[in-house]
Amino acid sequence: MSTLTQASKQWATRPAEERFTSLDAMAAHFHAQRAISRAAVVSSRQLRAVPTGADGLVIEGPSGHGFAPTNWAMGQAAQLVGAPAAYLRTLPAPVAADCLNYGFHVERDASDVGVLLTKNGESVMRAMTGPRYGRIWNGDVVDALRDRFGDGVSGDFRVPGIFGRQLDQVSGDNTTLFAGDRDMFIFLADENNRIELPGRRDGQTGTLARGFFVSNSEVGAGTLRVKTFLFDYVCANRIVWGAHELEEIAIRHTASAPDRFVEEVAPALLAYSQASAGSVERVLKGAQRSKVDKVEDFLAKRFGPKVGQRVAAAHLAEEGRPIESLWDVVTGATAYAKSIPWTAERVDFETGAGELLDLVELV
Repeated sequence: MSTLTQASKQWATRPAEERFTSLDAMAAHFHAQRAISRAAVVSSRQLRAVPTGADGLVIEGPSGHGFAPTNWAMGQAAQLVGAPAAYLRTLPAPVAADCLNYGFHVERDASDVGVLLTKNGESVMRAMTGPRYGRIWNGDVVDALRDRFGDGVSGDFRVPGIFGRQLDQVSGDNTTLFAGDRDMFIFLADENNRIELPGRRDGQTGTLARGFFVSNSEVGAGTLRVKTFLFDYVCANRIVWGAHELEEIAIRHTASAPDRFVEEVAPALLAYSQASAGSVERVLKGAQRSKVDKVEDFLAKRFGPKVGQRVAAAHLAEEGRPIESLWDVVTGATAYAKSIPWTAERVDFETGAGELLDLVELV
């Protein structure tokens, strides 16, 4: 079993204006933002940085209209011209503008640049990406969630409660719905239709809830990710305890990304929303019934001899008995994953462990 801290990190760091109390509120925000946004592709030779005083600058395009880059877009501009972003931010604006212009017009070969611009009183450049960047709009992702799960506060899947107790009201202090100018993060859970699992730990019956994370960035700060899992409970600072991670879908923002969202992620969300607690329970009970012969050989084939031994030891330490079933293997693997210091490697390992449940034969 794992402890998931992604939602807690969001909860601990997001300012008030990046906290939402429903999917409806998020959708309204994203659609309003998209209405004032425009994406374009321009040649780097047509870009020009212009200082606006000692501390600020704008980037002009072919029209000559200047857009103030966000902190994120400034970093992308620096990467485009091969300059260290942290250093550029310490320079007076006229000097930083000269560095950018030297890269745009002299040092670097001409290239096409994808820009995301917003104009609503202020003119802002939100992103500078490659010309074939496949933008998946945050509003489209939230709409897909609303179609399948409702508003996120009143259906089965909603902002999770605290230690299994449903929230009286979702507020900025307890929400798990976050979005800023760089990315978005959503955590919803079904804690009403819990999955009963006899003999889960020390021979005692336990229950698990279903949950999922969805994250996305319109501006190139990260891929679209959907992670589904089972868990014990969520505490007040939004740490997920006793999680068994089952599946993750990740889609990079390449040219085909919008189509892949429609073809892969949206159907997966639909299937997850329509799956009954009973169907998941049958899989888990099937995993408990699926006894593993020659445990050492099975673990070695699946994980390699050394890691297999560590998985067996982690299960013994966690559960107080050796591995017997396929469910025990998943439990041991997720327990071992706690010792992996690198997040990406840990997530890959846990996801692979969850895929073991695909081996279950339901009878």
